[in-house]
Amino acid sequence: MPNENRKRGKKHKKTQEPSQPSRETNQATQNAEHHNRPSWIVPAQELEEPHPEAPFGYVDPDIKAYFRTVDDQIRTWQQERPYEEDQAADLDPNEAKRIFLVAALSEMSEKEKQLATDPDCSVVLERMAYSMDDFVRRVFLDSLSGSYEALVKHRFASHVCQTLFTVAADTVSREIKGIYPSVADSKDKGELRTLTRLILDICEELTPAFTSLVVDPFASHVLRALLLLLSPTSSAASHKAQSNMRSKKSSAWKARQGTMKSVFADNKSYDRVDSTRAVPNEFHEAAIRFVRVLKSELSDNEVRALAANKVASPLLQLILEVEADRGESSLPDSLMDHVLVGIITLCRENPDEQLEASDYLVTLLRDPTSSHLLETMVSRCPDPAFTILWATYFRGKLARLATHPVANFVVAKAAERLNPTQLKGALEELESSWNKVIGSARTGVLRAMIDRACTLRAHEKDICQAVCNAFELVQPKDRSHLVSCVLVLKPLREYIATGPTKHISEDAQQSSKKGKVDDSKEPKVQGALILQSLLRLNEPHCMMVTDSIKTLPTEDLILLSQNPISSRVIDVLFDSETVPFKVKRALVISLIGHYHTLVDDRIGSRVGDRCWAFADPYLREKIARSLVVHEQFLTASYFGKFFARNINLYLLQRRPDEWRELQSQSKSSTGQTTSPSALPSAPSAIVQRPNSDDAEVSHPSKTSKKRRSRPEDEIDAVFNASLGAKVKRTAVSATGSFDKLVVQKSDQDLQDVLGAIRAAPSDDGGRGKRQRKS
Repeated sequence: MPNENRKRGKKHKKTQEPSQPSRETNQATQNAEHHNRPSWIVPAQELEEPHPEAPFGYVDPDIKAYFRTVDDQIRTWQQERPYEEDQAADLDPNEAKRIFLVAALSEMSEKEKQLATDPDCSVVLERMAYSMDDFVRRVFLDSLSGSYEALVKHRFASHVCQTLFTVAADTVSREIKGIYPSVADSKDKGELRTLTRLILDICEELTPAFTSLVVDPFASHVLRALLLLLSPTSSAASHKAQSNMRSKKSSAWKARQGTMKSVFADNKSYDRVDSTRAVPNEFHEAAIRFVRVLKSELSDNEVRALAANKVASPLLQLILEVEADRGESSLPDSLMDHVLVGIITLCRENPDEQLEASDYLVTLLRDPTSSHLLETMVSRCPDPAFTILWATYFRGKLARLATHPVANFVVAKAAERLNPTQLKGALEELESSWNKVIGSARTGVLRAMIDRACTLRAHEKDICQAVCNAFELVQPKDRSHLVSCVLVLKPLREYIATGPTKHISEDAQQSSKKGKVDDSKEPKVQGALILQSLLRLNEPHCMMVTDSIKTLPTEDLILLSQNPISSRVIDVLFDSETVPFKVKRALVISLIGHYHTLVDDRIGSRVGDRCWAFADPYLREKIARSLVVHEQFLTASYFGKFFARNINLYLLQRRPDEWRELQSQSKSSTGQTTSPSALPSAPSAIVQRPNSDDAEVSHPSKTSKKRRSRPEDEIDAVFNASLGAKVKRTAVSATGSFDKLVVQKSDQDLQDVLGAIRAAPSDDGGRGKRQRKS
């Protein structure tokens, strides 16, 4: 501002308008009002609204950094192998882990809810839950009491609750047996509830909001884990129920977190629920209470709407399993009756009435989400209801449903409950549609009917004819191509047009995944499963597969045995009780002379072990004799050397009588076959000591006596300090009045080497003197 425009005098501030009270006036007024009220009354506007992502507050950055180091250390312990751990004699290898875990738990005290809702620390709590003992789990669950409704609906805390319910199964089992952890004396007053009581209290806390939690995207997974803890029956704890524990996104995320297991247990996994585990009766009552709450608070249409909900449908499947296990699904107005549109009520009131197909169930049959629920209802509904369900929604429509991309799974599940009359009608209805089933590569219905015919022992001839029609094996001579056609899921006409199929080995299969090999000639899992089911049929019908295997050239048979998919067919051939013994023996004999090629592969070596385990002592000697000329080849082979060690070629060539005795002993009178890994290794020798009361090692040679009479020199001290006493005495069996002992021949060779080392200095000295004389 120019100087001429400036005014002299003091500057006066503008006075505030009386209509706008100052901040100090408002604060003084509020303080006066606060003093006039009791001290325990706090105005609502003074309470800050909690953030939905952190309803219990944020974790301090220093605490979060500390638990990040805890996560790294526990992850390292969970991924290491037992032999990598410190096995010092004067220090417990688990002591450092216990001290570390106790320190982390102490730091976690009174911050459990904040840590559980934190995106980084929640994973640390999940990892620590596997290593907590029973007492710590009780304390941790008790610290979360009163807030489970908010925790199970939280994005991160819900996974912590789910993990806690999963690992709590072992603690509940121990409490049923009366095994409780010892509690140290503490100044804290109060009684710590048992884990069984805590789980029941959690159920009571969640019961009022159960219907809303069913459709919550985070809480539904927690409720599944809770129901499996309450009712671990064989049906509820099935593989399908376990697969629904987490969403695909959540499972993929957890897989990236590495292995989660106890740092104190040896390879102990909590991923699966033991269906034979006993639970208190109160748990069954709590589980059925959830079912009754859902049935009383939801109408018929609301229950049916849950079937199509991607979040609620998996939980509804588990609830229907619990209802069926408790025997309440066969009652009118049950949850299963609501979903089946009154079929169970109709069976009770008017069983002879003709039922019209419901559009709702027809939609469930073809919906990718709700079809899983229909599978559960088809397998668990009462028999009268299943009869009506099959006649109304399946019979007469199998040709379309069997080739449908979704409905074929429901039909396959329904085929597991067919009676002989229904199975016969289904085979007749699908007689002209099997080629379409194979062409669409949806073989679940065919395999399910084969398994059902095997269970019922009925219509096995018809099911074999259906398989031949599906692959266009019309003439009896065409059945020799059964295995080749079924493995690649191609009819005979297409199989011949594409040329002879070579079964791809494991290395070639890995290359086919990269696009280097034509996978149209690669064995399919569906085809291998069909052949395995056919091998379980009765003898006249399973011979269709064995005859086809018998006609395969030896090269193709070896390639089939070296493939990870088709080799399972050979396994089932040996395991099946309906396959004749002579067929299995003929297969073992047909490979004599080619075992060195068979076992030179990761999968083929396992098949070779199966053949060796099945063979009798006579066949074993023939197999071993054929491999003597290939001993060096097997020794150089990465996988073949293990097979050569199992058959013990060293002992066969030097002591054949003892080798035969050993093979006879391996075929025990109980009918159990000794595993090949239990046989002695190649350098071992068997020494029989008849009429001897004490088991001793064979007499050493005279040179070994002289060596023992010598004083110990420096070389002896070095070898004895590093090797120690290596003479092993292993009793094979005790029969009659004599013992048979296994002695390590490598020890005798070691003594010979030591003798040569001792003798070396004197010889060198003599040669040196002669050189000097010359």
